[in-house]
Amino acid sequence: MKAVRFHATGDPGVLRYEDADQPVPGAGEVRIQVAGSAYNPADGGIRGGFLPIPVMLPHIPGYDVSGTVDALGDGVDGLTVGDAVVGFIPMHADGSAAQYVVAPADALVKAPASIPLADAAGLPSVGLTASQALFEAGELEAGQRVLINGAGGPVGGYAVQLAKRAGAHVIATASPRSTEIVKAAGADEIIDHTVTSVLGAVTEPVDVLLNLAPITPDGFAALVARVRDGGVVVSTTPTVPTPGDEKRNVRAATIFVHPDADVLSHLVGLVDSGDLHVEIARRVPLSELPAIHEQAEAGQIHGKIVAVPPSDEVAG
Repeated sequence: MKAVRFHATGDPGVLRYEDADQPVPGAGEVRIQVAGSAYNPADGGIRGGFLPIPVMLPHIPGYDVSGTVDALGDGVDGLTVGDAVVGFIPMHADGSAAQYVVAPADALVKAPASIPLADAAGLPSVGLTASQALFEAGELEAGQRVLINGAGGPVGGYAVQLAKRAGAHVIATASPRSTEIVKAAGADEIIDHTVTSVLGAVTEPVDVLLNLAPITPDGFAALVARVRDGGVVVSTTPTVPTPGDEKRNVRAATIFVHPDADVLSHLVGLVDSGDLHVEIARRVPLSELPAIHEQAEAGQIHGKIVAVPPSDEVAG
């Protein structure tokens, strides 16, 4: 089969589009013929060797996958060969940047039927991150106010949609490049952080502050002043400590996304009902994935990218 792999950690130049052995599913696993493999910034961190996620070399990146079940390991129930599936698969194992990938059956759910199967790869990890941040950590409820800092990225797009659907008043920061996307996602207020002070624009307290963007410790601490007493600050950026305020009972939570098939299945249902939209910026052939890593290093990636493996080659 064809795959993108790296044999040593380093810059994007270590990536190779090459032949690799087709994987064999073990007990509790299935093999998937990959339709789409989504690129995520953490893929670059693992490739670069600066994310603390141990992988065996050579390694195939890609932990978001959509595709068709091709073979079943022992003890797999609930899935059959031919099922269209989507999943957030283990980050330490060989991933989906290949024609075939092996994944735990319990990490997979039936794919949305209303969108192209390749595009469904853009849902799992970012959709789960948004849901876990808002509802597990933030405990967001209808009628509350939420400030989403950095709403223009893939996680932010889902966060805005999910918060709005939950009945919250959504305040979102975005650059001019992503304003229309954030508006279409349902934000009630949009702050252009390139020309407007977020502190100055948010005049009423919010119940939940969700940070999805690079931010300085001082800037993050200043935003906490806009959170009501008893509110919560949630962040997906572990490089900067998430600040709270003990005196005002404002708690802090840092999110590390984890697999959750029940929540992912719920998100798929929202996609098929039209209540959640999957936005894909670009689809590229799998052979171009190394170039996507290079563009990401240069800050040229905006939105979700899905790599599509060739389907007309016989896996070996």
